[in-house]
Amino acid sequence: METNKRNIVLDVNEVPKPGQWITLSLQHLFAMFGATVLVPFLVGLSPAVALVSSGLATLAYLLVTRGQIPAYLGSSFAFISPIAAAKTLGGPESAMLGCFAAGLIYGIVALIIKKAGMRWLMNLLPPIVVGPVIMVIGLSLAGTAVGMAMYENPGAPAAELVYSSKHLTVAMITLIATIVFNMFGKGFVGVIPILLGIIVGYISACVAGIVDFSGIAAAKWFKAPDFMIPFATYTPQFSWEVIFIMAPVALVTLSEHIGHQMVLSNVVGRDFLKKPGLHRSITGDGVGIIIGSFIGGPPITSYGENIGVLAITRAFSVFVIGGAAVLAVVFGFIGKISALLHSVPQAVMGGISILLFGIIASSGLRMLIDHKIDFENKRNLIIASVILVLGIGGAFVKLSDQVSLSGMALSAIIGVILNLILPGRTKQMDSADSLSK
Repeated sequence: METNKRNIVLDVNEVPKPGQWITLSLQHLFAMFGATVLVPFLVGLSPAVALVSSGLATLAYLLVTRGQIPAYLGSSFAFISPIAAAKTLGGPESAMLGCFAAGLIYGIVALIIKKAGMRWLMNLLPPIVVGPVIMVIGLSLAGTAVGMAMYENPGAPAAELVYSSKHLTVAMITLIATIVFNMFGKGFVGVIPILLGIIVGYISACVAGIVDFSGIAAAKWFKAPDFMIPFATYTPQFSWEVIFIMAPVALVTLSEHIGHQMVLSNVVGRDFLKKPGLHRSITGDGVGIIIGSFIGGPPITSYGENIGVLAITRAFSVFVIGGAAVLAVVFGFIGKISALLHSVPQAVMGGISILLFGIIASSGLRMLIDHKIDFENKRNLIIASVILVLGIGGAFVKLSDQVSLSGMALSAIIGVILNLILPGRTKQMDSADSLSK
């Protein structure tokens, strides 16, 4: 791969000057901030812990990849629904077991890729499987987004929900602001529409009188986040059901990881799939997820927002990314910031989520279009149809009295099986092979 060296402000291993370092690192922090704190907000985890988790995961990623890939890791939206499901089985501690299992899946896949290459993974998870599963991820969360936007008490039993035009207005203002920043924002503004949308939504919520400032006033400036550490703050309980809920999602997010590595390679002008190698970048992601599971953070993934910052600034230095990671950890220990995040009304997050969850679903559709999936082919039509209905419909299979397989995990596994057994797979394999070259 080639890039115009004259346009590079900082190459991958260049150390920036102090002032430049802080400025560029803050840009990356702001780029990932909105999405990284939104995920824990939606699943009932600590946003402060998520900030610390993303920072530590990014630093670990830089170490594992030998400082050769300038990627920032933030909270993954793909795990929102599985975390929520895992929490119903045993609380947030149970979800952390599932996160740990997802990290192990990454490690196992990385080992296989190191020995056998990545063609097998592309054959196992072609676009006709991954695209519909991504659509399930977004569409299955649609009710959550709308509920947060419409009701004073989202999450309450259906008979007790209280409709609020005030909350819906705040959500719509947030949604419109985010759309405007996303569509018309230039330069760095166009990279942080989520953060800017939350700010506008928060201001409108203040005007509407639905923000509780008491927690901010009472919070200390320095406060350790509410970490969940196994065998220290809780005793882990093993559950096959939680693992079956969380682990299959890792296979889907691996496809996202490969896509991000390809985009990042094009932006920077280096083939990261070959050096330091896809196995190293996947291992780095897996280590980051495991670190998060040890302190109560959600699973992480490389962020497209930060790739956008790299493309705009042309500053590819891993030291800048590392600086952003350190700042994220520091922000996680500032009590006032944590309290501010907790004060954001759910109506604001509902407005953001309407757009974000729709974008997730649309990205699955885009994958099918980009790879020219032919729906005149009955094979493709059957695979996509079964995945969508099983996933969105909430189907489940009880494997025992304690273990069941449901929702997105079930639809992903059924999709993989259908892809393997239905006739006409040769052409699909050839198409997947071309992606891995």
